[in-house]
Amino acid sequence: QVRLVESGGGSVQSGGSLRLSCAVSGYTYSSSCMGWFRQAPGKEREGVASIDSDGSTTYADSVKGRFTVSKDNAKNTLYLQMNSLKPEDTAMYYCAQTLPQWPCPVPALMSRGYARWGQGTQVTVSS
Repeated sequence: QVRLVESGGGSVQSGGSLRLSCAVSGYTYSSSCMGWFRQAPGKEREGVASIDSDGSTTYADSVKGRFTVSKDNAKNTLYLQMNSLKPEDTAMYYCAQTLPQWPCPVPALMSRGYARWGQGTQVTVSS
């Protein structure tokens, strides 16, 4: 059974940094597209960043230049380095995975293109 488990969330002040991790078990995910999404209370889920099997990345405009998505195929782990955090980045962050050998959807941050999801990790940024 495939499991995605996020970690690394927490509370930081504005301008701070966090690194989120998503450990994937039960399947070698190197052939899948992986994505990070977030959802704030009362708001719809939005795509943050994605990384395809060839390493190509896509970012939401709101995080470009501040967030970096990466992966370690040997460790089956996805990362999201978040710098210069702002209060508006406060949300539950989720990692997601497409079906095996499926590329990232078009557009890459379309949530319905992802088949498997983690339980989320909370990020809170105070001003």
